[in-house]
Amino acid sequence: MQAQAGEPEIARVCEKIEKLGFRAHVMPGAQRTAIGITGNPGPVDPAEFEDLPGVAEAIRVSKPYKLVSREVKPDDTVVRVGGVPVGARELVLIAGPCSVESREQILATARAVKAAGAQLLRGGAYKPRTSPYAFQGLAEEGLRLLADAREETGLGVVTEAIDVETFDLVEQYADCVQIGARNMQNFSLLRRAGRARLPVLLKRGMSSTLEEFLMAAEYILSEGNYQVILCERGVRTFADHTRNTLDLSVVPAVQRLSHLPIIVDPSHGTGKRDKVLPMARAAVAVGAAGLMVEVHPSPDHALSDGFQSLYPEQFVELAQECRAIAGLLAARSAHHAPVGR
Repeated sequence: MQAQAGEPEIARVCEKIEKLGFRAHVMPGAQRTAIGITGNPGPVDPAEFEDLPGVAEAIRVSKPYKLVSREVKPDDTVVRVGGVPVGARELVLIAGPCSVESREQILATARAVKAAGAQLLRGGAYKPRTSPYAFQGLAEEGLRLLADAREETGLGVVTEAIDVETFDLVEQYADCVQIGARNMQNFSLLRRAGRARLPVLLKRGMSSTLEEFLMAAEYILSEGNYQVILCERGVRTFADHTRNTLDLSVVPAVQRLSHLPIIVDPSHGTGKRDKVLPMARAAVAVGAAGLMVEVHPSPDHALSDGFQSLYPEQFVELAQECRAIAGLLAARSAHHAPVGR
């Protein structure tokens, strides 16, 4: 739509789309509103819309992922999680334990990461584990404890929903619902996330291609939820010196193809505590909008992922160094911005 197009013009375009039997997706941007069309079995003639008041141009999307594509929405999407903008200028730090183990543990971690500068708290109440005998999380009690930590610290809560059955409950407590790597192609769960009222953090599957990653996000947007954050967390390769291989090249690749913000999880991406900080630095350097880092007050006694969890004092160092790198990049970007921008 044109920059000056108002609600009546947008509504008229949507009405036209629906009369054709298709679905309209209104996605406001910083400068102008984009309206995506889905449900059409083949190409739609641009002439159907080009003469409508307020329409700037009608573009045929060549990618299999429509709503995720920059062809539909050239402007970057900024997703707000508990009031925190993800994908804006400031680096976003999401930190906390792999799993919520007790009130003392989650409160101590929340206080520590908040003091270090984290804006959002992560923690699993439901844990999909490789072994059925491993700790599976505290379920609703864990969600309550996360809500208590939010009440005390003001940190927004990011936590995982592992299936459709528990999604409603997670949605009641969380500020952002995470879809984990193992569920990236759980299409019924993705559709449920698309009907959620909350932002969704979608992790890349451990063996997925970039197109599969973006198509998974498309499932969520196609149901009407356009508040999606992508997360690179490492893929499985032949390497055995890390838990996964953190694919940082996917960050600029996503940014070229999609308007959705992408963050990086260097904890799962490496599985080794000593590699988290250097890979976090690198993630910020390639342009990630944020980091998702596992922090535990006593990693050696953690019930899950202790080997990759940082001590609180290590997270302080990570936060300081990564913000410094982000500041340098922001200053460089401002220096090279075109005159009048």
